Amino acid sequence: MAAVLDAGSAGHFQELLQKSEKSLLVVHFWAPWAPQCAQMNEVMAELAKVQPEVTFVKLEAEAVPEVSEKYEISSVPTFLFFKSSQKIDRLDGAHAPELTKRVQRHASSASFPAPSSSAPKEDLNVRLKRLINAAPCMLFMKGSPQEPRCGFSRQIVDILHKHKIQFSSFDILSDEEVRQGLKTFSNWPTYPQFYVKGELMGGLDVIKELEASGELDTMCPKAQSLEDRLKALINKAPVILFMKGNKQMAKCGFSRQILEILNNAGVDYDTFDILEDEEVRQGLKTFSNWPTYPQLYVRGELIGGLDIVKEMKESGDLVSVLQGGH
Repeated sequence: MAAVLDAGSAGHFQELLQKSEKSLLVVHFWAPWAPQCAQMNEVMAELAKVQPEVTFVKLEAEAVPEVSEKYEISSVPTFLFFKSSQKIDRLDGAHAPELTKRVQRHASSASFPAPSSSAPKEDLNVRLKRLINAAPCMLFMKGSPQEPRCGFSRQIVDILHKHKIQFSSFDILSDEEVRQGLKTFSNWPTYPQFYVKGELMGGLDVIKELEASGELDTMCPKAQSLEDRLKALINKAPVILFMKGNKQMAKCGFSRQILEILNNAGVDYDTFDILEDEEVRQGLKTFSNWPTYPQLYVRGELIGGLDIVKEMKESGDLVSVLQGGH
């Protein structure tokens, strides 16, 4: 297939998914406001010319939210790879060489084994080292602490929460390369896997033993309660915006629009990237009883999202509210 197809609806996407049963389908979740997406669309067009047996599709993430939500697309560009209607891989970000490499690997994997060159392996090992050192305590699990996707992962999360252990997590279901690579890297064949200061402690059985011996309480920093943490965050600055991305680079159209309004208002403000912290992202929805992002707070009080900020701008109230007035 020589051209990049455009999936304009959930139905059209499903149709394309079913049509490409036997071949590789590569989907680019993109946004027209992000320049890196435009670049990656050009890369896809070039790949389509040299890989005619692969179906390349672009899908505007915010225009087809039901598909984006189903596949947990939280930033653009993101690429998903499908075979036989099943997701087999995911690539986040604008990485043209990596996209090219994965397309070639997955397109040929039906008849040829993946290349055994040492370079990709080294790249993966560097990435794995970075991931296991991303926080003092790291849990590689199925799903997230909020939504574990296997009983062992759920049990280990419950133990860590019970002991108020502060930890970060990585969903191995979201990245097949990490999922398989970490087993070899650590010589540990199952999940979950728990790491402290970059060293593998083990899985659920080991954590249970450490809990029984009392060692678990001394190994990791204790977590601040989520409520206390959220209160501290919303009061961190007089005006703070919880958004996808940051001041320099918004990662969704709503966040980009609210940044423009705040910048034009001429008032100092801070931002918090909810894509960097799943606990805050989910917890703040409940804490403030506000289900979507962005969320704007002034002196610790929720003002609202983009629609409310737009209304305040139009009514002329925005600047006085941002300055703490009434």
